[in-house]
Amino acid sequence: MEKIKSIGVFTSGGDSPGMNAAIRAAVRSGFYFGLEVYGIRRGYQGLIEGDIFKMTSTDVSNIINRGGTILKTARSKEFMTDEGMAKAYAQLKLHKIDGLVMVGGDGTFRGAVSFFKKYTIPAVGIPGTIDKDLIGTDFTIGFDTAVNTAVEAIDKIRDTAEAHNRLFVIEVMGRDAGYIALNSGIACGAEDILIPECATNIEDVISRIDCDEHRRKNVHIIVVAEGDDFGGGRVVENIIKERFPQLDVRLCILGHIQRGGAPSQCDRVLASRLGYAAVKALVEGTTQVMAGVINGEITYTPFVNVIKGESPISQDLLDLIRVLSI
Repeated sequence: MEKIKSIGVFTSGGDSPGMNAAIRAAVRSGFYFGLEVYGIRRGYQGLIEGDIFKMTSTDVSNIINRGGTILKTARSKEFMTDEGMAKAYAQLKLHKIDGLVMVGGDGTFRGAVSFFKKYTIPAVGIPGTIDKDLIGTDFTIGFDTAVNTAVEAIDKIRDTAEAHNRLFVIEVMGRDAGYIALNSGIACGAEDILIPECATNIEDVISRIDCDEHRRKNVHIIVVAEGDDFGGGRVVENIIKERFPQLDVRLCILGHIQRGGAPSQCDRVLASRLGYAAVKALVEGTTQVMAGVINGEITYTPFVNVIKGESPISQDLLDLIRVLSI
């Protein structure tokens, strides 16, 4: 592989707290290694349209503490076409970009695999997604912040639930993965946690509510991932209302609040480590991999393995839900 002289940095897919910290680390690491660094706005779509600019160190000043992404983000259907990929490659050649640092989740790396089957350009990915659903890393950028946001919200909901003896169904993000629901639910003492990875038996949920009613338990919190197979928070709420008309049942959908806010210390450090690791890998000739952290150590996993693998839920955590909800 020829020596890399310039890199392009972009964020793609759903935003996550800590993306700015990753951008900052990648840009300044690029300068450390003597590279020219280009920012690509709006992910793959911006690459297709040539929304590219040369970055300076000051472009990433005072962004480590900011949520969102200064490079913006988008999902691009056009990029998944042959014509879109050809336009993207032409822009890379036009701007003389030798390598890519891409921050995103599963969709970002699926796009990368398709692109690099047609075109050869060194690239290293950084896992930026609140869902923590990627093989090759113990944590993804944004997950810790999103869980803490959900925990803070659920704690506040528990206060009002106790004041009114209410049952709350709280829907959190997680279309395909239940990590936010699982971790926030355990942290907040939820009586039930419903996630996509496990089939929901609504009769078991009803039975536990009935048991709590006989015990005169004041608060019942059910945390539901939006992608739960039973249909999400609204469906669960309606079933409970139908079966327990005497209960005061409320639904709270946390939604996109989980994507925003200043990143936590954990996400800032993780993003900084991975931003540097991605650029270092490119300089050393490593390509078509995602940088991650496993057991505290930097690792590199091929894109094809990242998108083909499944990140299994710990059985210990699943068992813990039942034990601690008694």
